[in-house]
Amino acid sequence: MPLTNAQYDTLMRTYQERQQFHMQELARRQEEIAARIPRIDELDRQVHEIAAAHARRRIEGDLTASASLHKQLAKLKAEREALLASAGYPADYLTRQYDCPDCKDTGYIGNEKCHCFHQAAVNLLYSQSNLQSRLLTENFDALDLSLYSQEIHPSLNRSIRDYMEEVVAYCRKYAKTFGTHHENILFTGMTGVGKTFLSNCIAKAVLDRCHSVVYLTSIQLFEIFSKSTFAQDGVDTDIDRYILESELLIIDDLGTELYNSFTTSKLFYCINERLSAGKNTIISTNISPAELRDIYSERIASRLLGYYHLIPLFGEDIRIQKKFHRP
Repeated sequence: MPLTNAQYDTLMRTYQERQQFHMQELARRQEEIAARIPRIDELDRQVHEIAAAHARRRIEGDLTASASLHKQLAKLKAEREALLASAGYPADYLTRQYDCPDCKDTGYIGNEKCHCFHQAAVNLLYSQSNLQSRLLTENFDALDLSLYSQEIHPSLNRSIRDYMEEVVAYCRKYAKTFGTHHENILFTGMTGVGKTFLSNCIAKAVLDRCHSVVYLTSIQLFEIFSKSTFAQDGVDTDIDRYILESELLIIDDLGTELYNSFTTSKLFYCINERLSAGKNTIISTNISPAELRDIYSERIASRLLGYYHLIPLFGEDIRIQKKFHRP
């Protein structure tokens, strides 16, 4: 489970809060029943006394008391349930409840993380990714290749649809094998050809495998860096560390920011730090590879073109295509 210490602590605090809530809820129910059905308090005391006596006899070596004990406890339990039922309560009203009965809200079954822990981790990573709502509609299941032309594209010597089938297969494999290798992607192409959509498809598949993902437009990225660089009271200066350490960082629409010496230096810092740490990054941009050197710098261009898998996308604006394909 590739969670940071802070993320793990967040989840464990949630489990502690669940346990505390259900303990308080049980205490409230016990007080309610004690006031309405005093006889149940007496039955509970008898159960504890019988159980304690049985334990003492076993310690003393008497192993014959089990049968009589079970009969006594069964009789008391039956009376208890009958009293609850007659007052309109379910039989388990005085039993402690759990959000997850399997691990009893501890997050663990033995030494293994419970299925509910894995799901809670996925939910946490989704909420921290900045993508939660978008991925409901932008994922591999929603991808429609019929929106791409079947005409031969001169730069490809094949149709855009055939080319996109290959691109999508690569993206699926990238997501499926994420965590076992270090690889970066640079999506290029005009507006609306699917760069963001494919990035989000990968993000969802990676999140569903419980890896951390941070999605930011380039404008958002540099706003965060600016606030942390010139931090004032109340500004979270740890957030750029979170950006640098997330397993997958997606920078969308690189080039839409107001680029200057500050953004150029911060972009190099971000790219270089993640390359050095072996963290995966996906960048999408409308800027052509040839323009990267002119707009940013030789150092940035050489890293993007040398250490990123370049995937140019072609075609017409998919958003417009979708309008024409509406039934």
